[in-house]
Amino acid sequence: MNKTTMTFANGYLLSARSIAIHFHPARSVRPARTVAINRSLAAVRYASVSSTSPSKRKMADKLNQEERTTELKPLLESGWKIQSNRDAIEKEFQFKNFNEAFGFMTRVALLAEKMDHHPEWFNVYNKLQVTLSSHDVNGLSKRDIKMASFMDKNYN
Repeated sequence: MNKTTMTFANGYLLSARSIAIHFHPARSVRPARTVAINRSLAAVRYASVSSTSPSKRKMADKLNQEERTTELKPLLESGWKIQSNRDAIEKEFQFKNFNEAFGFMTRVALLAEKMDHHPEWFNVYNKLQVTLSSHDVNGLSKRDIKMASFMDKNYN
């Protein structure tokens, strides 16, 4: 072996130039860092142009007594329940299988992102437990009514 080649344990013989090109430390480190930075920048760009960012979105108003009576009635009739320990509504959905449950959750998630209003939910196989409440007003708002109505319409 001379100074310009290197023999590895598996018998491969590489030139110094090949080693410099393929095994240079800067080549193996830079791409990972670049990818991480690019992902971070993409996230910042997305957050800065998003119309539903928390600083730009309209705050929800808590439902008043009249709205609670009229808006909640159809939801309560369709199986939603008012939680006893906080101002929130909950419902359990049951599907044929996990794929149906996950598809439903995906449709709801798309609306949730659009509304910037995310449900609390728990899923095991074909069952989904959902709780809706607006944290910014510490109770129910029209966003919860809209989300619950959407869920009822999209439930098979």
